Amino acid sequence: MILKAKERGNAPQLARYLLAMRDNDHVELHDVRGFISDDLIEAFGEADAIARGTRCEKHLFSMSLNPPSGANASIEDFEKAVEQVETKLGLQGQPRAIVFHEKDGRRHAHAVWSRIDSERMRALNLNHYKIKLRDVSRQLYLDHGWAMPRGLEDSRLRDPFTFSREEWQQAQRASLDAKELKAVFKTVWEASENRAAFEQALKERGFWLAKGDRRGFVAVDYRGEVYAVARYSGVKAKDVEAKLGDPQILGSVDQVKADIASGMTAKLQEFIKQAERDAARRSLQTDFRKADIVGRHQEERRQLTEAHEKRWQAETRKRAERLPKGFSGIWHRLTGKYAKVRAQNEQEALEALHRDRAETDALIFKQIEERQAIQRDIRAQREAAQEELLRLREDVAHYMRDDQHDSDHTPKRKREKTPEEEDRKRERAPRPHRRRGFEP
Repeated sequence: MILKAKERGNAPQLARYLLAMRDNDHVELHDVRGFISDDLIEAFGEADAIARGTRCEKHLFSMSLNPPSGANASIEDFEKAVEQVETKLGLQGQPRAIVFHEKDGRRHAHAVWSRIDSERMRALNLNHYKIKLRDVSRQLYLDHGWAMPRGLEDSRLRDPFTFSREEWQQAQRASLDAKELKAVFKTVWEASENRAAFEQALKERGFWLAKGDRRGFVAVDYRGEVYAVARYSGVKAKDVEAKLGDPQILGSVDQVKADIASGMTAKLQEFIKQAERDAARRSLQTDFRKADIVGRHQEERRQLTEAHEKRWQAETRKRAERLPKGFSGIWHRLTGKYAKVRAQNEQEALEALHRDRAETDALIFKQIEERQAIQRDIRAQREAAQEELLRLREDVAHYMRDDQHDSDHTPKRKREKTPEEEDRKRERAPRPHRRRGFEP
């Protein structure tokens, strides 16, 4: 599993994010440990309140667990991974919550610990936790027999097209895929030898180079979105300066936006809006299919949960009836039979728990497989839409370049007057001069 973590504060905001259904198909609060309340928002509120008694601002340790694509990780697999992390980082016994998320046919988990030792009112120091998590992640790949990512084997082989949450959100606003967007910038960067070539190649793909307010070089698209060149090209800022030179010779972001706006005619804007409407319509169709299957899956899980609850209650009553009461119970305690019956009940309860979890995992794996089949169709449609939007950006750049070229080199012709203007001109024309005297 890929393990990503960070220390953070603002527990209520994190709780709302973990429970949000907006970006997920399914959300399940799996476990809450070490808090008074079983409600996640209230539990994290407790963590916030305890942390106020210390000077620690980042009192939470939040981690995500992502199995590789195509791998089915059971509930027990996630729990064992969390326990290994606890042991490695020294978080045993700390208040903790585990939440499962499913999105686009993939399942992952979030585990959050409180770093505050409530007895000593001090925060646990998690030294070198990224290195330790990397070691745990490698071991998990080996234990499960999963193909280890190249970047996990050697950090120098890391995927250059990975993106942050901020980059993903920016790509969402531009109706593009974040990985595809970074691929465009990286391709242009590697194919360009200097600033002029880089700027021209970007412009051909619908991006204009500009001087950033905080960053040296940025790119602006026709929608006004601003992209940091270093971040999206996957290179360091000093490498950008070495190839592109001084950013002060470029126009500011506002100037470039104004130039783009002035170059976009009404007809071109209508073409852009029509293409975006077509892409949005196709997206609505795929969203409808996804919503239909997600709703059906949620209902199936609800029914299974209710069936498990009813069966658990019936089996619990049956096990309770085995325990003798009254004088018989006292006699069974003296003879040791009571302990044997209780041990049998505990063993059966544990087996029932594993059975219910296995049934839940089986249903989830089946649904994920069905969801992935639809996701492949959705991905194909999205890729087609991405390709169309990228071509649209190139068309915008080419149209604006050709339009500017024509306006610079074509001589201006005198506008022809309309018939109404000709009539008004004749009415205003001076009358011919007459000689004074009598008419013949």
